Amino acid sequence: MPTVIRPQPGPQERFLATPADICIYGGAAGGGKTFALLMEPIRHLKNPGFGAVILRKNITQITAEGGLWDESFEVYGKMRGARALQSPRLKWIFPSGARISFMHLERDEELFKWQGTQIVLLEFDELTHFTEHMFFYMLSRCRSGCGVTPYVRATCNPDADSWVAKFIEWWINPNTGYPILERSGALRYMLRENEEIQWGDTPEELWERFELKTTEQRHRIKSVTFIASRLEDNKILMARDPSYLSNLLAQSVVERERLLYGNWKIKPAAGLFFKRSQVIMVETIPNDVIRWVRAWDLAATTQDENGDAAFSAGVLMGKRKCGRYVIANVINVREKAADIRKLVRNVALVDRKNFKNVCIRLPQDPGQAGKAQAESYIKYLSGFTVKAVRETGSKTARAEPMAAQWQARNFDVLIAEWNDTYFSQLESFPESRFKDMVDAGSSAFAELEGNAFDLSGLLQWEVTN
Repeated sequence: MPTVIRPQPGPQERFLATPADICIYGGAAGGGKTFALLMEPIRHLKNPGFGAVILRKNITQITAEGGLWDESFEVYGKMRGARALQSPRLKWIFPSGARISFMHLERDEELFKWQGTQIVLLEFDELTHFTEHMFFYMLSRCRSGCGVTPYVRATCNPDADSWVAKFIEWWINPNTGYPILERSGALRYMLRENEEIQWGDTPEELWERFELKTTEQRHRIKSVTFIASRLEDNKILMARDPSYLSNLLAQSVVERERLLYGNWKIKPAAGLFFKRSQVIMVETIPNDVIRWVRAWDLAATTQDENGDAAFSAGVLMGKRKCGRYVIANVINVREKAADIRKLVRNVALVDRKNFKNVCIRLPQDPGQAGKAQAESYIKYLSGFTVKAVRETGSKTARAEPMAAQWQARNFDVLIAEWNDTYFSQLESFPESRFKDMVDAGSSAFAELEGNAFDLSGLLQWEVTN
């Protein structure tokens, strides 16, 4: 029996039916965005001159397990005569000669490689990962000699700080940040003049406003739409993986609003990550802790950007047999580098006496100097279980996993004199001037949740009895 590939009713169907020159689709996770991108070129695959390019920020996002390239086999791999090529670049070629290329674009400096190209269908997977300059430069590469009018399709998840949020603001409620469903799929018209975007409700409005009289001038007008989708629109995914909804519900407030509800206005703000009212205070340390880690955030310099002494922080965190987490000790001090080294070792001795096996996790700064410092620390801490890890991503992104469990009330905190200082910094994060205790906690949580088995960024892993 032949395989039938068709869009799901609702937003995915509207995405594939829109006549817009530029259509941005999504605004939440799990709405079937990537599959829609892969289906869009199908209508042109009998055209021998047709060529589509699907872009992601980097090659890993394309080739990762279950990523864009793997998903393409679910669509194109079922088509008779379709061939998948991996060299010199990822590409599907069809019997007519039509082509679909999978490429990446990481930096503005790489745009020169696209000079002279002609792209009939240009698709961006996760548009917020690209700069505005990238988008409009690549728009200039949309040309055609095959009879298909060039056009652009893009998907995205919400990012309040991205240029995309400004670009689609007409489709978004300014008060709630949620898409205005009545406007989803509605066309507007755009003219980009001196790097400024001018909008109109009709092309004629822009013709008159800017006195565009010739056909060539009027072709500068592009029709644009935004089509909102959410997980509930993807019935197939909901049936195949009912647990995906619970995964989104388990996120922190900020990520849950973005990924589950498609909120374009929410940003990390004080009080949205951690609140002291969300934990259980305990007088004694639970006796069912199965793993301990002391993570450090070490001051890179003796002074911060304002000339004040910088802080170093160490958070002792454990994971309990019941699945909860406990914070047993937090250290937050301003000391010289040599004194911090002694402190780290002295604390390691105390932790070992009190809790026996405690993993020590240290940050490794980028570059050779950071590697040298990490090696020095590991040698200095000989006899302890210690590792140095290169932290990646923003401070807020690293805090999200811990914040999700914190907000789910899965943390216990030992009553101690450091509580108020610790809670004050957490509750003011990410707007707080200092974030050292948050960073140390995020690192400890990452270690407890299995990142010990992620060897990327691992400098050394020393285990001694």
